[in-house]
Amino acid sequence: MSIWTPLHLHTHYSLLDGLSKPIQVAARCEELGYDACAVTDHGTISGSVAFVRAMREKNIKPILGCEFYLCDQDPCIKDKTNRRLSHLVVLAKNFEGWKKLIEATSASNDEEVFYHKPRLDLNTLAEYCDGNLVSFSGHLGSQLADIIFSDPRSAYGSKTYEEAKSFVDPDWVSKTTQLAEKYREIFGKENFFLEIQLIDQDMAPSQRITAEGLRYISKITGIPCVATADSHYPSSEDAADQRVLLCSALRTTLRKVNEKMENDEEIGLGGFFRSNRYHIPTHEEIAAINSEAEIANSRIINDMCESYEVLGKPMLPKFSCPDGISEYEYLTQLCRKGWADRLTPFGKVDDDNNSREYSDRIKKELSVIKDADLSGYFLIVQDIVDHVRKEKWLPGPGRGSAAGCLISYLIGITEVDPIQYNLIFERFYNAGRNTEGYTSLPDIDIDVPTTKREQVIEYMRVKYGREKVGQMVTFGRMQGRTSIKEVLRVHDACTYEEMNEITRNIPSEAEISDQLQEMDDPSIIRWALMNTPDQLKDWCRLEDDGNITGELGKLFEQAIRLEGTYKSQGKHAAGVVIGAEKLNEVCPMVREKRGHEKIAGLEMQDLESMGHVKFDILGISFLDKIMGVSNQLDSGQIQ
Repeated sequence: MSIWTPLHLHTHYSLLDGLSKPIQVAARCEELGYDACAVTDHGTISGSVAFVRAMREKNIKPILGCEFYLCDQDPCIKDKTNRRLSHLVVLAKNFEGWKKLIEATSASNDEEVFYHKPRLDLNTLAEYCDGNLVSFSGHLGSQLADIIFSDPRSAYGSKTYEEAKSFVDPDWVSKTTQLAEKYREIFGKENFFLEIQLIDQDMAPSQRITAEGLRYISKITGIPCVATADSHYPSSEDAADQRVLLCSALRTTLRKVNEKMENDEEIGLGGFFRSNRYHIPTHEEIAAINSEAEIANSRIINDMCESYEVLGKPMLPKFSCPDGISEYEYLTQLCRKGWADRLTPFGKVDDDNNSREYSDRIKKELSVIKDADLSGYFLIVQDIVDHVRKEKWLPGPGRGSAAGCLISYLIGITEVDPIQYNLIFERFYNAGRNTEGYTSLPDIDIDVPTTKREQVIEYMRVKYGREKVGQMVTFGRMQGRTSIKEVLRVHDACTYEEMNEITRNIPSEAEISDQLQEMDDPSIIRWALMNTPDQLKDWCRLEDDGNITGELGKLFEQAIRLEGTYKSQGKHAAGVVIGAEKLNEVCPMVREKRGHEKIAGLEMQDLESMGHVKFDILGISFLDKIMGVSNQLDSGQIQ
């Protein structure tokens, strides 16, 4: 059993700040022998499901949390006087605590409080503290650390212990004690700890002063201390890669950052540029700087946090069927009607024809869908498509694997007869993937005219409840061209003309998607070096032993390591979630970057892993054009 548990850790969901992918965190914890680990991304829990999956693959207990942004005044005050934010780590002790995390992070994204970042104040956060959350605070940038100093910003920038100590507030004991006791009152006597973070004390002497102060407060108040490390990347060797992300966030280069450091100028996120210590440390590293009690308290928090399930089977809203019949019965009725309307009149089925083939197929499909309890999914999709037709808009005829489903054809979702064209149902839905704890979901794209897409989504909101329907987040990645271009820019490695010439020789992900799936460690850049070496030989080469050499070889290696790292957040172009419950109670809701709408704060795969069902409503401009021509024909504008 491991003695220390990492409880303060950031993944790449802390955009352009955290470097670690969840699978890298899991691998590092396995390497160091840790049997549990927490995730505490800045202001978000969007990475929680991916973190759970990654940790469970290594048989490591995931602890879900968030490092909240707290403002000093009422968060509804959105001006410069209330822009400064402090940090507070909060962990879910159990499933009820996880639900409170969802509610709190969703609230921090409300339009009336969101200001540059999702945020709350301490009094608002207290509304979600009912004994199911555990918290600790004391690292630099938290309220408890800030209050020790009369000028926190200058103290944190101090280069020596003596200089930092000169900024200690004369009344720090009284102020810090009062605030610590307020935290204990909010979270509960057993649920609040003082955070002792010393992993970078040599480069940041204010860490040592903060730790000394909080240890003293612990003796006065009886609030226990806990050892943490502010981990933003797996190993100390990864610090150089994280600095590329930081330069992206700051829109600068390493040369400019180094010049500022040489001139003792202030740098945003400066600690990361000066130190390689924001990694996941070993037992030995923590034991060298923290007391046994502080280390043991990390284990106590670990034990307080239960193992609970956030993944689940599909949770569809109940579809309202006529005459109180079941969803399966209604789906069967629609199939019978489609049989009469779409097959019989055209001679596709009769006693002397191939009715047996159709009847066997529809019986098999209905049986599979019934066993998977997915009748409601088809009814929802059929209802949306039927609404589009009733509005005299033009839905798509169906594409992709959905065309292989006879149910979809009979109930009017698609316009392609799968029997006629020898299309296979299993390409659309393979029941063999289902297990006792997992049900795979169908995937039917609903194509609608671009100009009508928002109206279609509004219909869904009205029908199923505005608070149960939402679009979803997606994350932009540093991938292939983006990754190498950003690395070259940050290092001032070449001119923009040469940079563009290099990236022209890197294919897009879509061009080689099949080949990437065959790679053990998929990388667009490595694929280009393997398959089109002559185009990149002037800058780097992939040797037979797998090493990358050449003038820019080291930078190409860095770009490969950064591939897949998240760099931005946006709204998914097509995905819409319809929940069985209010989304902000079962899924974190985040502020859309360019707009006032709140959207589901988990990616498509993660939402489906939790049981939330995604529907793809795609706006297709070609459908607008066809509708335009059709309307012109009807009005006589075109003869």
